[in-house]
Amino acid sequence: MSAKDFARAVIKRRMPEFSDWSAHIWELGETAWREYQSAAFYVDILRKEGFEVETGSAGMPTAFCATWSNGDGPTIGGYAEYDGIPGNCQAATPHKAPREGLSEHAGGHTDPHSALGVSALAGFLATKAAMQEHNIPGRLKFFGEPAEKLRGSKPLHAAAGYYDDLDAALSFHPFYMAPLCNTVRWDTHCGAAYGVIYEFTCEAPETWMASADGSPIPASHASARAPGATDAMVQMYMNAKALREHIMAPGQSWSMNETILTHGQATADNIPAQIAQIQYFLRISEISDADHIIKGLDHIAEQAARMCHCSWRRHWVAKSRPGLANHALAQATYDNLAIVGAPLWGQEAEEFARQIQSTLGLEPMQSPFLPMISRLTDPKEAEAAIRENLPPSQKNFTSDDYTEYCWHAPTVRLYIGRPALTAPQGQAYPAWAMNALGGHRASIDPMIETAGQVLAMTALDCLTDSGMLAAATKEFNTRTGGGIGGTSWIAPLADYAPPIHFKWPEYITTDRGRDWVIPTQPQ
Repeated sequence: MSAKDFARAVIKRRMPEFSDWSAHIWELGETAWREYQSAAFYVDILRKEGFEVETGSAGMPTAFCATWSNGDGPTIGGYAEYDGIPGNCQAATPHKAPREGLSEHAGGHTDPHSALGVSALAGFLATKAAMQEHNIPGRLKFFGEPAEKLRGSKPLHAAAGYYDDLDAALSFHPFYMAPLCNTVRWDTHCGAAYGVIYEFTCEAPETWMASADGSPIPASHASARAPGATDAMVQMYMNAKALREHIMAPGQSWSMNETILTHGQATADNIPAQIAQIQYFLRISEISDADHIIKGLDHIAEQAARMCHCSWRRHWVAKSRPGLANHALAQATYDNLAIVGAPLWGQEAEEFARQIQSTLGLEPMQSPFLPMISRLTDPKEAEAAIRENLPPSQKNFTSDDYTEYCWHAPTVRLYIGRPALTAPQGQAYPAWAMNALGGHRASIDPMIETAGQVLAMTALDCLTDSGMLAAATKEFNTRTGGGIGGTSWIAPLADYAPPIHFKWPEYITTDRGRDWVIPTQPQ
């Protein structure tokens, strides 16, 4: 049996375990920078599998770096993500319902990163088994990458040098948009992303207006008081909404989203709010454009602070670079996908999908899933479809921080079909339906099995096919102007500490048990 066939057999044999692992991470539903149990679960498995694991890598409590060596040879990198999103708590049921004992506002997996991480781990464990069976030299380096939704860990790992010794990197993501389904990225990779928090503090409210009667309370109940931090944050929020139409050329594809992390810290008394924090997240093609937008946000923050008698500070959450193509590695990966074939869904998954349709008042379909999730998409055809909707000047599209790996080693971006329902004409499914499918074993397991096999086969190509790896390395050196430090190379942008101390949404433990930061409310 060939090394690739052996690895594929390992995936199939261990699928019950991988299914259990994915379901467990999905049930935890931990969110960015607070994935304590999820990270510990991976660390425990990797150590039992013989990996040496560094926890808290690059200063991040929920990150890790695991290595395993079988002698001198190429070093292949891959990773797990395991962060969910607040407000997406969904049980693996065909109707809308939070997971037991939790509020609907709690975290949950949407993409789902639960299956993303386990698929990648399955591929690397199968690669390790094949290396041992066939005495293949080389080294595996598997990362735990927290806070992907905030582009959190990869810029920090990159800046700390963790990727510098990689000879190739494999990135996998479940299908999330057409035409990137059962295919690989070709030329148009994800763009830059910046995350930033603006903090307003009202540190000296007594200097706003002195009390006329000499009251011992400078801002007495009947006196005008300093507007305070909440007012400044609201001004920032409203004025930044007008930024988009003034700062970018027409047709340029970009997005800017905001999240209010903290506000108030005052009672109902006549006391100004002391602190407020609002986070902005930019997804854009080029770093220069992101820098331009941050300058605009800085101006808005300065004026909002002045209006409301506050001071302000900017804190960095993320600075990730745009992606870099590697046709040699992408083609090798797609060739392996063509051998494995697209995932297929059985009767149990289809019946679950029809139950969702029935719950929503739709006529259950004989074939409820989108046809594309069980078909291969040629990478060049996918590239052409993406470019149809983009201006020629735009090099990158959408956002994900796998792009950090692209500047340290040849990197492939693989997409495998996940369960997605066919919608009647003119209708769309609510988010809970897609989330539920990600936690339903019969629905998500086909994707895990397919992705794991393709990742293992490609890792083995990198370890055994010196011609392919040499071509991928040559292409990487050409695109970067000589590799790491080359004339076209973009150095890591992360010049900040891990932003782990902010008030990120998280689970808490009280006398009531495990709860979300927004407590469960009686229905």
